[in-house]
Amino acid sequence: MTETNPVRPVPVDRISAWDFEADVVIAGYGIAGVCAAVGAADAGADVLVLERTGGWGGAAALAGGFVYLGGGTAVQKACGFEDSVDDMRAFLTAALGPGVDEEKIAAYCAGSVAHFDWLVGCGVPFKHEFWGEPGWEPPTDAGLQYTGGENSAPYATVARPAPRGHVPQMSDKRTGEQGGGYMLVKPLAEKAAALGVRAEYDVRVQTLVTDASGRVVGVLAKRYGTDVAIRARRGVVLATGSFAYNDDMVRAYAPHLVGRPAASIEEHDGRAIRMAQALGADLAHMDATEVAFFCDPQLIARGILVNGRGQRYVPEDTYPGRIGQLTLLKNDNEAFLVIDEESYEAGVAAPTSSPQLRHQPKWVCETVAELEAEMGLPERALQSTVEVYNLHAERGADPLLGKKREWVKPIGSPVAAIDLRGMTGGFTLGGLRTSLHAEVLHVDGAPIPGLYAAGRAAAGLSAWGYCSGVSLGDGSFFGRRAGIAAAGG
Repeated sequence: MTETNPVRPVPVDRISAWDFEADVVIAGYGIAGVCAAVGAADAGADVLVLERTGGWGGAAALAGGFVYLGGGTAVQKACGFEDSVDDMRAFLTAALGPGVDEEKIAAYCAGSVAHFDWLVGCGVPFKHEFWGEPGWEPPTDAGLQYTGGENSAPYATVARPAPRGHVPQMSDKRTGEQGGGYMLVKPLAEKAAALGVRAEYDVRVQTLVTDASGRVVGVLAKRYGTDVAIRARRGVVLATGSFAYNDDMVRAYAPHLVGRPAASIEEHDGRAIRMAQALGADLAHMDATEVAFFCDPQLIARGILVNGRGQRYVPEDTYPGRIGQLTLLKNDNEAFLVIDEESYEAGVAAPTSSPQLRHQPKWVCETVAELEAEMGLPERALQSTVEVYNLHAERGADPLLGKKREWVKPIGSPVAAIDLRGMTGGFTLGGLRTSLHAEVLHVDGAPIPGLYAAGRAAAGLSAWGYCSGVSLGDGSFFGRRAGIAAAGG
């Protein structure tokens, strides 16, 4: 989209009358917004949520539903996994970097168990069952999975591995329609309603309202083309999502995602970020992106991934989002999965949540030399890659990239290659720079009075890397903090 409406703040003396008023006004009713609403209402504030669509949920309700939590949650303990705050912090610092906000990661990890307990207390259900197969998410209602490559190279040597992807229990999940994320947001929305939180739908925020001191005291919005003025007596929370569907912003900050937004909703247009920028708000990690890799992990783990030069570049049993990032950002978005017939058949027979990502091979040959020629790779490029891989695979090892022994098997014949060039898409992770209490920070480092942000409108835990569950994790954690801080005025 291209900006057509001004985002510069409006002085309060230009507002002749308020259409709505509340102590805390929240823009957006996804995971960050609903947690901000519950947090503020619990703190005693009168809360109003403005949502541009016809109901609560946002991108979170359409997502798989992972919340990245650890340090010894009840689900981890019930499934027999030991975890610590130190291990969680060490892993996230390595996996989400370089350039992470170490204070935010430390606070998130230290508060992780308490945040899990808070979600459960709000009615979010988690089944005490671990899903250990490769996959984007469990095809069952299991509540725990590795979602960041914690038990894969190189991270398994950084910190003691533990699964931290917690997904709400839900049957008949339909990711993109009604996934596990729906069962995350629904109880929270019900909790908010029980606390007296009001919601106005089909209201799209346009700009912020400030007083003579520069404090944010409200927002202007549109509803069916009509201007609406909303007063915030204590604070405004921006929780409107990423800028993945703002073409101008993507070109400027994350051009590798141009034409390939995924795993978000079109309402993620970055307007709230622009509104805060107009007040002098600072930004962080605007080039950071989650990148999905559109192939079933049950197949990926059983083969070898090579780039356009026929070389391996990632352990195939790691978190598929890391595969996506390295493919798009480091390997020209070119990938081929080389796999033999036996392994392919085993992969398509394995349980999965993403059968639509089980692609057919494009090339099938008796020998690697023939496959290499059919793929148009330089002579001996793929052959040498497979030769080295098989040499070590005979001993169940992968000294080059560290794939786990259980997935290391020599590539036999017949052998095939699945064409995965361009099979990536993602969403943006950068946004407004915020404090530990979700205050939006000016470029001079000071908080902008009355303004808070959380979720993908803010720069959260990710600086470059990503793990499934980090968006819903930091969105819910810092969203709640934003609501509490705004309620305190």
